[in-house]
Amino acid sequence: MRKYRWLVLLVVSLLLVSTAVAGCGKPKVIKIASVSPLSGAQSSMGEAMKLGVQMAIDENKDKFKKLGYDLQFTPQDDQADPKVGVSVAEKLIADKDILLVIGHLNSSVAIPSSEVYAKDNLTMISPANTNPKVTDRNLPNVNRVCGRDDFQGPWGARYAVETLKVKSVFVIHDKTTYGQGVADEFRKKAEALGVKVLGFEGITQGEVDFSAVLNQVKVKKPDLIYFGGMFPEAGQILKQAREKKIGAYFMGADGLDDKGLIDIAGKDAVGVVYSTAAGDVTKSEVGRNFAANYKAKFGKEVGAYSAQAYDSANIGLLALEAAIKANNGKKPTRAQVSTETRKVKYTGILGPVAFDSKGDNINAKIYIFEIKEAKYPGTLAAELSGKP
Repeated sequence: MRKYRWLVLLVVSLLLVSTAVAGCGKPKVIKIASVSPLSGAQSSMGEAMKLGVQMAIDENKDKFKKLGYDLQFTPQDDQADPKVGVSVAEKLIADKDILLVIGHLNSSVAIPSSEVYAKDNLTMISPANTNPKVTDRNLPNVNRVCGRDDFQGPWGARYAVETLKVKSVFVIHDKTTYGQGVADEFRKKAEALGVKVLGFEGITQGEVDFSAVLNQVKVKKPDLIYFGGMFPEAGQILKQAREKKIGAYFMGADGLDDKGLIDIAGKDAVGVVYSTAAGDVTKSEVGRNFAANYKAKFGKEVGAYSAQAYDSANIGLLALEAAIKANNGKKPTRAQVSTETRKVKYTGILGPVAFDSKGDNINAKIYIFEIKEAKYPGTLAAELSGKP
């Protein structure tokens, strides 16, 4: 055996070298998370966001493979629940391969979750969170591509006055950070424009019987019911209002921007007006191409925030690429990705995106839609920017 010892040593050495070379060639992992409600009443909106992110990641995998990185997608379900969102955030912050989070849908979930991400400067880019507090805390890792409720609510009020010609309104909200916040912004602007606010009442997410508040509405006979909240409750309120022969206009914000509103309210949804931070992708060639590719890939029509989620992911990927190059090809830190994110100038499906010092998109717009027939989406009625 001794005379073959050199041969055995040679084979072992060659195997070790081969293994080392193979190991060196293996791409390093970078994970990107989406966080949105993937179960429960708001899952259709959350799923549309998730698929927008997935589409962007799939389109960029080859580019990052050439840079030596394996892009991995890890979608998370926050159930539209702040406590669940924080739990998910803590899980994500513990996984050091996660360098980017796209989410959330609900501001009430995003605000506490982003505090967790901020502990290690994990970048969050939101397609849909509209409450001012999301960015007003000046967290360096938090950004959003959509508009804010202190634009959305007031623009809705101005449209109600100038286009719908309303003189009185009864405001209902779902007591959440988002719903009550946008309803309050609407109320303040409506009052400033001379509209009489006949009520400001809260309901609870998950309620199904709205007789108590609608009986108040029927007695006070407003020109308009404004709802700050999400489509599951909006659809039921609208349906029950029509059953009670309440003929007031019905208006809300982007929580109504989902096919689920039509599914619940049916023909009663005709005439509904809603503001949203998500535009109509079919208005441009690039948007139509995106919608066609999305449907071919997933077999579904684009949702309210599919395009913004896609844009958010692409912005994050550009920041990742810039951070890798600035780091001489090495895997960047979360802080480096956060820094690069604020520098990105990007033209997306719905127009240009650039972040200010707080992480707000300086080019964000608010859109007004009217449902003219019982199908989704509504018809674009106005495209607005700046303070109303």
